[in-house]
Amino acid sequence: MTKRNLTIQLDETTIRHARVVAAHRGMSLSGLVAQQLSRLVEADERYERARSVALEAMSAAADRGAPRWNRAELHER
Repeated sequence: MTKRNLTIQLDETTIRHARVVAAHRGMSLSGLVAQQLSRLVEADERYERARSVALEAMSAAADRGAPRWNRAELHER
């Protein structure tokens, strides 16, 4: 996969702390950001797949005979 550069702007404190985190993990700041963004994208993709499966299962579910009310019936006075 071809890699491209990405420019982001962060405050100095965040950059300094991020460099420390990256160093503790034995990686570059660029590698840390790339890893975290990849994880974020993967988590979002997993969520969307699970959501799609759940919505499909709900739409295919058989009616269990649950009562169906409308607003007027519930609020009869």
